[in-house]
Amino acid sequence: MSDSKYTKSIMIIIFLTMVLTMPAQADTGYSLPSDGNVTAFLESQDVSIPGSRTITTHMPENFNFDDNFYTTYGGPNLTANIVGNNEFSKGETTSLTINLANKGVITGFESEEDALTKLEKALQKTEMDYETQKTTAIGIVSTLESPHQSIKVKSSPQESGSLPPGEETDIPPEFTIEIEENAKPGTYPLILNTLYGYQKNVQVSGDNVSNGDITNLEVGIWYDSKSQNHTIPIRIEDEAEFDVTNVSADLRAGEEGVLTVTYENIGNQPVKDATVGITASDPFSTTDDQAFLGSLAPGESAEGVFNLNVDQTATSKMYAINSEIKYEDMDGDEQISDTQKVQVRTLPAITLGDQLNNHIGLVYILVLLALIGLAIIGYMKLVRGRKRKSGE
Repeated sequence: MSDSKYTKSIMIIIFLTMVLTMPAQADTGYSLPSDGNVTAFLESQDVSIPGSRTITTHMPENFNFDDNFYTTYGGPNLTANIVGNNEFSKGETTSLTINLANKGVITGFESEEDALTKLEKALQKTEMDYETQKTTAIGIVSTLESPHQSIKVKSSPQESGSLPPGEETDIPPEFTIEIEENAKPGTYPLILNTLYGYQKNVQVSGDNVSNGDITNLEVGIWYDSKSQNHTIPIRIEDEAEFDVTNVSADLRAGEEGVLTVTYENIGNQPVKDATVGITASDPFSTTDDQAFLGSLAPGESAEGVFNLNVDQTATSKMYAINSEIKYEDMDGDEQISDTQKVQVRTLPAITLGDQLNNHIGLVYILVLLALIGLAIIGYMKLVRGRKRKSGE
């Protein structure tokens, strides 16, 4: 994947994986920085776009740990699972919808300094209110990867917005995957990477406190990034598979012949009412293009027998005849197998000379019979001639 391909989709959330250099005013409740601040910040940073997942973070210049009241432990913790069925068929192109949930919790607080003055106590309380936002995952970007050659991910990284703790995303990422025809049945774990920002630390400051309100309150928020990998298992369904294990053919140009093909169920599922059909093309023709195979358990075989006419002009060589098997699976659904190639060789037409050579013994007998017949006829004529002379 090239960096430029994903720059546009990632840029909006990159700032959330770094420090915001400008403090946020806290006149109202907790809020994220404005788009203008985000854009200006991004333009000032050098970042590396995923796949490298390398992001350099910086602490805000105005962040002073001496004035920090709390260190909070915990953060976002995303879980991911497929929405709906995770079973698919080989040769299928399908869409995966991934549900994301945030199970993040605050695991503890550590006081960094004691609040002595009235202002410090007010600032301490205000910082605590902001610290509770630490478990929100901000600007989630998900990338699905397949470590398997037979399964390919066709979608680029997907954005899913922000996700507070205890909630599921309203914008679940969707990915298109392509399963190759030669994929074997079984379970295949795909890898979903979620990259997001979160609030790492907060610092507050102000000039005075009056009637519970802090004058000139400023809030400095330090954002960081987090990356999580999730295993997304998909299953390629068990199904019947067939293989041509033997071919017997007596096919000669200009004649009708018999083709016998043995099919074996090499899959791990039984089939019922299997019928094989062939597609006869030049130089073959037939009105007998289907054969009943019946029920086949895994490892069992059955023969299909077909009568084929071979054109007089057929060249003596190997030909491929396509065949497909229709069958009923274990759920009672009708299925059609992959195309099975049947390799057959045609023989040249028999010439008159070949026919004579093949029946030379019969020819000798016929000639001998003809000679005997002529001899008998000659002898009979001779006898009749003598009788006529005697009568005279």
